[in-house]
Amino acid sequence: MPKTPRCEHEPCRGPLPITARADARYCSGRCRTAACRARRSVPKELAARPRWVRRSSRKVPLTVDGQSASSTDPATWSRYRDATASSAGVGLGFVLDGDGIVVLDLDHCLDGDQVEPWAQGVLDAAAGCWVERSAGGDGLHIWGRGRLPGGGGRRLRLGAGTVELYGDGRYIAVTGEPWGGTPPRLGDLQHVINSLL
Repeated sequence: MPKTPRCEHEPCRGPLPITARADARYCSGRCRTAACRARRSVPKELAARPRWVRRSSRKVPLTVDGQSASSTDPATWSRYRDATASSAGVGLGFVLDGDGIVVLDLDHCLDGDQVEPWAQGVLDAAAGCWVERSAGGDGLHIWGRGRLPGGGGRRLRLGAGTVELYGDGRYIAVTGEPWGGTPPRLGDLQHVINSLL
């Protein structure tokens, strides 16, 4: 008889719903949020900046009070400790404002815990940068320092996948779920950005 899949959130460990996706790890959004909060760890360079928001399950930015937030309005942003203490929405987000912090978003690059070949080269080139699993669970965010020509963001095809580059006017959903033992610090990503553009 096949083993019943269980929720990975330790206090729960209940069975996954029969309608859960094949790669589901948690029985509910509540357990996923609690598990992510329990192991959340972000680089100090990010935690020190008052550019945190909460986010809804549809990745809409929210204030710590649950109101609409904006990636271009600093009045709607908060400090890290206030954002982590809030129960609004389902998770955290960090606002990129053009100060040199950039994110490479590798969409759908994970098959379970295996990195797709098109993404592995980007990860190898970004050694020394903090990498986290994305909120969807099948992508990765690479956080570092660099500049995008013209600011804003870019979406690029890379082999069979897609890489999105962001540096300004955008917020990124943050899980704090580290990937591959990467250091909790922002390394240099400029050489990776230059090679992609």
